[in-house]
Amino acid sequence: MDLSQLETFLAVAEERSFSRAAVRLHRTQPAISQVIRKLEASLGETLFDRAARDGSLTASGELLRDYAQRLLALRREATSALGELKSLERGRLQLAANEYTCMYLLPAIDQFRRRFPDIGISVHRMLASRIAEELSLRTFEIGVTSFKLDPEKFRTVAVYNDSLAFIVSPRHRLAKASRVSINDLGKENFIAHNVTSPLRRKVIEAFQRYRTPLNMGIDLPTIEAIKRFVAMGNGVALVPHLTIAHELEAGELVRVTVDELEFKRVLRLVHRRQATLSYTALAFLQTVRELAQKHGPPYYYHVERAG
Repeated sequence: MDLSQLETFLAVAEERSFSRAAVRLHRTQPAISQVIRKLEASLGETLFDRAARDGSLTASGELLRDYAQRLLALRREATSALGELKSLERGRLQLAANEYTCMYLLPAIDQFRRRFPDIGISVHRMLASRIAEELSLRTFEIGVTSFKLDPEKFRTVAVYNDSLAFIVSPRHRLAKASRVSINDLGKENFIAHNVTSPLRRKVIEAFQRYRTPLNMGIDLPTIEAIKRFVAMGNGVALVPHLTIAHELEAGELVRVTVDELEFKRVLRLVHRRQATLSYTALAFLQTVRELAQKHGPPYYYHVERAG
């Protein structure tokens, strides 16, 4: 039993005639009769009372008519919904980012929502180290990372250039300095993020290379908490520049250049290489491209090659 058979069945039932159903469906009467016979054979039931000669349905036919109407209505509904997805009148965008990379997504999501207000958006917060696994499990379509994933499995688009920022309170002794050396930081109390990362290892290695003590007396769980604690005068910190734009503008924090700690970070949008992205995801990537064209550096849009 397929939907085309049900369409024919309903046409005969509604027209109460095989010949009128044939005219309605632009087919011959023998073709209509053959479809009905095959449908009855597959069900093992007689659907029309042939003796009545008025297209009357049997009890089985009456029962099937109700289900057939619902099935065809569902098909129309599904076709309509798919059309709305394609025209971006409905749908949900599934993204993943950690606390830091989520800051990049905010302007992109803002621009996307202005253009497609009917699309819902879910940003899953997770450790960057888990994004590859969750992409493979299809938990979401697009993730944001600050490192490259396996190019054989994932397609990456570089979208933002960021840097590591050394921050202090405006009342700190180094706040008036435009530039300091890493050797000047041996006595400072660093407020650290308690999530280990490749960047944290690079910082530790830099202090070791320059034979300077790195005092990380306090670990906090979020970048937001680190920023606020430093602004209160409780030490110094190294955080992504992307996360402190508001505080620098408001004068709540001061960035001081440390040449030995000028680490650059590239943020990337990533999805499975073999994935067929939804219309919603494709529209989001186009929005990101337009964002880069509109604002320029540090925003950009570069599809990275495999290998």
